[in-house]
Amino acid sequence: MSNVIRNERVNEQYTRIKHKSGCTICLYPMKGFSSAYALFGTKYGSVDSTFKTNNDADYVTVPAGIAHFLEHKLFENEECDAFKLYAETGANANAYTSFDKTAYLFLCSQNFGKNLEILLDFVQKPYFTDETVQKEQGIIAQEIKMYDDSPEWRVFFNCLENVYQNNPVRINIAGTVDTIAQIDKDLLYRCYNTFYNLNNMVISIAGNFDPDEAMAICDRLLKPNVDIGLQAVIPDEPREVKQQFVREKLPVGIPLFQIGFKCPNEFAADKNKSVFYNIMLEVALGKSSKFYIEAYESGLINDTFNVGVFNGRGFFLCVADGEAREPEKVYTAIKAELKRLRKEGLSEEDFTRIKKQTYGELIGPLTSAESVASAMLSAEFEGLDDMFVPIEVAATVTFEDITAILNEFDEENSCLSIIEN
Repeated sequence: MSNVIRNERVNEQYTRIKHKSGCTICLYPMKGFSSAYALFGTKYGSVDSTFKTNNDADYVTVPAGIAHFLEHKLFENEECDAFKLYAETGANANAYTSFDKTAYLFLCSQNFGKNLEILLDFVQKPYFTDETVQKEQGIIAQEIKMYDDSPEWRVFFNCLENVYQNNPVRINIAGTVDTIAQIDKDLLYRCYNTFYNLNNMVISIAGNFDPDEAMAICDRLLKPNVDIGLQAVIPDEPREVKQQFVREKLPVGIPLFQIGFKCPNEFAADKNKSVFYNIMLEVALGKSSKFYIEAYESGLINDTFNVGVFNGRGFFLCVADGEAREPEKVYTAIKAELKRLRKEGLSEEDFTRIKKQTYGELIGPLTSAESVASAMLSAEFEGLDDMFVPIEVAATVTFEDITAILNEFDEENSCLSIIEN
């Protein structure tokens, strides 16, 4: 089944295909581009540690870090290393695991068909042995320890660990040294066969490529999969943060801080909330706001200060982060400003400017094959009607919408994470 997704506002379109194999394929040819970008992704991230299928009597919970472990191991199979094959075609290849998805990708300006064949082939050919798993445990353990020594990483995860009480988003994507030690080849095959079922996967391609060639390769190489009724669940999460303050000492020139404002979990499923809250935070605290200008001029913050939304499957967090010599005062000042604005009201002029800025930031990536392919993949995994939904939300949001967002915001249900010497 194939249908064309078109957005009249930006005069752009792409094709979404539900392939006979079960996989969803999104194709976005872009005239005038010299390169193509392709993603083969699965709706499987670090938060997906509890799941069942039609073949399971009950839910199973696996050790943290398996999604990331799988990503590392899939590039190697019994025959070769996929990176070596890409080196021969001249493509740049990579992969990533996030909290709610895993994706394998390549960027190329030539040999598109061969590169797509490599991608579809190695992702569908898992090969794990006791020896290769043990070797990878050592490699990933070193990676985990490296991140544990990173102030930027620790200030972020310390915040998540103290905002969330049960949600696996509080755990490092790579897991811990203890959890990855529990991983063996049987667990890897079980998770692969569960989450790498094509009914749970998306192929997303944008840029300079021939859609007919892409589909011919997909028809030839995608192996039909039976829908196994996958159900991945996130543990129930209390509304309140676990702890409001957390500190850790690491070598830093100026203390780092991360403030997480915990929003209701159901916000993660609302297609409007991310855009709404980003606009509200920018109007209230962003770099053109009264708060930012006064705090910057007084020396309370510096130009590393940022605000935004961190959200995904089952979690939604508003954040403010940066460097400050007195992070506690920044935290107090932010909460006071949000309360003041709730009482006195936002500036409609500021809202109009930030709305236009947000709209521009959302349509700008349409000139990038990488951004377009990534947006199509994310839209499918987030359950959006299409990749243009955030653009439509930004174009139609009203001042009343943003005022309502501010009025329901609970700045006290939050956590301040600090890294200092």
